[in-house]
Amino acid sequence: MKTVLICGVSGQDGGYLAKLLLEKGYTVYGASRDAQMSSFSNLKKMGVYEKVHKISVNISDFRSVLQSIQNIKPSEIYNLAGQSSVGLSFEQPVEAIESISLGTLNLLEAIRFSGQAIKFYNAGSSESFGDTGGKIAHENTQFKPSSPYAVAKASAFWQVANYREAYGIFACTGILFNHESPLRPERYVTQKIVSTACRIANGSTEKLLLGNIEIARDWGWAPEYVEAMWMMLQMDHAEDYIIATGKTVKLKYFIEMVFKYLGLDWKNHVEIDTNLLRPTDIMGNYANPQKANLELKWKAKYDVNDVVKFMIEDYKKSL
Repeated sequence: MKTVLICGVSGQDGGYLAKLLLEKGYTVYGASRDAQMSSFSNLKKMGVYEKVHKISVNISDFRSVLQSIQNIKPSEIYNLAGQSSVGLSFEQPVEAIESISLGTLNLLEAIRFSGQAIKFYNAGSSESFGDTGGKIAHENTQFKPSSPYAVAKASAFWQVANYREAYGIFACTGILFNHESPLRPERYVTQKIVSTACRIANGSTEKLLLGNIEIARDWGWAPEYVEAMWMMLQMDHAEDYIIATGKTVKLKYFIEMVFKYLGLDWKNHVEIDTNLLRPTDIMGNYANPQKANLELKWKAKYDVNDVVKFMIEDYKKSL
């Protein structure tokens, strides 16, 4: 039976990954900065709260990371921790760099120092590419990050590549494009749209306030993306992969589909709030997931239209 450590287990991906690995027979340790204070609500929603060994690990603290690795002796580590919001990173750039870049470095160095044969997965981001001018990004596309979050993710990517090449550690990065689910909190725009629209359909008179709705993204279904993470660590050698659907649509389309599914016209319920505009923003990201399709045998089964349906149906249950 394999033992795995998931850093950032309380997040969206952490919940789905914990469930997946438990189903595969792993002993799962889930790390949070303060396991005593965290509610682990996503693990409860997944029905795996009691099955995950919950521990406190601060990945910004090297000693905390090293002690945990030495005690648990995991065969795989998934780094899903750190600040996860582009918007928040503009308000807290230092925290973004420390929790993502420094945190990744501490994990890599602790693996090296421990001398254990550990496979390491790092959660990368399509934000690292920045604005590609409409060009489709592949694994060798140059990074041009345009937010503190993206800068931190780009730094972590190169740290992983360096430790893989310099020290022979099995370390890889999944460059994930946007992936959503009902586990998203409302600070994420997709969940904000879905939850607000559902309340309006249920009689609320509120308006949905949004920033730039002309941005375009490749939106996928999060439970599928954690499968790709696991697949990457089952390979004979470590490689970096783009994980995406390969289909990009505007946020305006996402909004329209949500309200249409609920029998409403979005134009009657959406207002633009200039306070929600970011200092810099990527107008569109476009992905080529062919490498993952061919080598991992992973291909997204669901697209943005499925995501809309799944998220609405789940939210309606809570009303």
